[in-house]
Amino acid sequence: MPSSGSPSRPRLLAASAGVVAALAFLAAAELAALVLGGAGSPLVAVGSAVIDLAPAGAKDLMVSLFGTGDKVALFVLMGVLMLAVSAGAGILERARPPFGALVFAAGGALSLLAVTTRSDSGMLDGAPSVVGVAAAIIVLRLVTARLRRWEAVAATPTRSEAPLPERRAFLGWTATAGALALVVGTGSRLGSAAVQRAAAVRRAVHLPKPVNTPPTVPAGASLDVAGITPYVTPNADFYRIDTALRVPSIDPADWSIRIHGAVEHEVTLTWDELLALPLEEHLATLSCVSNEVGGDLIGNARWLGYPIRELLARAVPKAGADMVLSRSIDGFTAGTPLDVLQDDGTDAMLAVGMNGEPLPAEHGFPVRMVVPGLFGYVSATKWVTEMEVTRFADAQGYWTPRGWSERGPVKLESRIDTPASGSSAMVGDRVAIAGVAWQPHTGVKAVQVQIGDAAWQDAELADSVSADTWRQWVFRWTATAGEHQVRVRAVSADGEVQTSVERPPAPNGATGWDTITISVR
Repeated sequence: MPSSGSPSRPRLLAASAGVVAALAFLAAAELAALVLGGAGSPLVAVGSAVIDLAPAGAKDLMVSLFGTGDKVALFVLMGVLMLAVSAGAGILERARPPFGALVFAAGGALSLLAVTTRSDSGMLDGAPSVVGVAAAIIVLRLVTARLRRWEAVAATPTRSEAPLPERRAFLGWTATAGALALVVGTGSRLGSAAVQRAAAVRRAVHLPKPVNTPPTVPAGASLDVAGITPYVTPNADFYRIDTALRVPSIDPADWSIRIHGAVEHEVTLTWDELLALPLEEHLATLSCVSNEVGGDLIGNARWLGYPIRELLARAVPKAGADMVLSRSIDGFTAGTPLDVLQDDGTDAMLAVGMNGEPLPAEHGFPVRMVVPGLFGYVSATKWVTEMEVTRFADAQGYWTPRGWSERGPVKLESRIDTPASGSSAMVGDRVAIAGVAWQPHTGVKAVQVQIGDAAWQDAELADSVSADTWRQWVFRWTATAGEHQVRVRAVSADGEVQTSVERPPAPNGATGWDTITISVR
């Protein structure tokens, strides 16, 4: 039995020392990153490396489970793993020093590797990882040394040396170090200088007016149905799916885009030069390839930008080129068919504005690509800085080697927004079944609804600005008794009927009919 005043659960106390050391690592690293302008965060770099190295299908699983909360879920999983490893390191340091410290040193080396191998890594970006490891090892050695002293004194108490002061010393050091780490780490993340500076710069941007006549949303584009998705998606509600755990902070004054590769003339464009061009405004619906049937990874917005085809016309692509590999400042790449970007009928653009304001940081500020008719993973590069004209045979976008198709045309789809599946109604109620349907760049000419095994019936279809945007629809049904399955399908402007074949998002987009259940009594 332990003597009076001795630690009753030394392994648990040692584990807590390891956890506190991990908090010290994060706090010191984030503080160093803050001093360096927000760059070099090991947490972000390791998370980004996990995304990059994840096997095919892992992204689809995370998005299907957590939707737009996939990044939060990743951070939670990383946190749980880090706590488990750091607790083990604390136990190891108590039993066999300095092996616990070596665990943190190894973790620091991995984070340093993750930071310095990022495409946007700078000369000093590895410093936060080094500072974090040093802080973690110092805290771990100091706290576990006090735990061992407490154990030693408790084992051989004397009149002049009782275990109570050593217990207080251990608990005081542990609590103080943990609290300080939490305060410093949280404050550093919230007070990121780069984020604050980027937000201030964005607020100061004044976008020019478009040279074209901005599209006017007709009154008939929005149906008066409770619960239906708005025709234009507010910026705050627009979905976000990308590989960036830390939103890049870019000063437009430092931004430029380079168009090169298989071209006759290399073109470089600065922010001021881009804004001086005749910008156009168009409404377009964008969607993520990870969107499940009936999912919400889709949105319709008003985009301001310059046609990509005009920039490609300046560069003059060489014969044989069939792809443009766009690159983000954070290293993400997307391979887009060259002919789509050159098409006069496709409003593909370098966008600088979204719904009447500069692009939000999380949606690509200062400049992103918008290409109606293609899934985002092959076209919607945010924070874009480079466009290389090449061939599909010679280059691949980020997601292609991870099991996704190299070309990603958006499929004909429809969705039921209201009522929710599992809803109930009374016999004779007039139920408004409504939602949206889309096939950007082709358009939707009809939407049909089926109640149970009855014949398909045409829904009322709202107006739209162009084929590049979704359309609202509504079917007003007089409820009859029973449990009813309600299905929806769309018909494209060229006569294609939405397929009933159910396929998952991978490798080139989900298919099937959105279906809900309504109980009527």
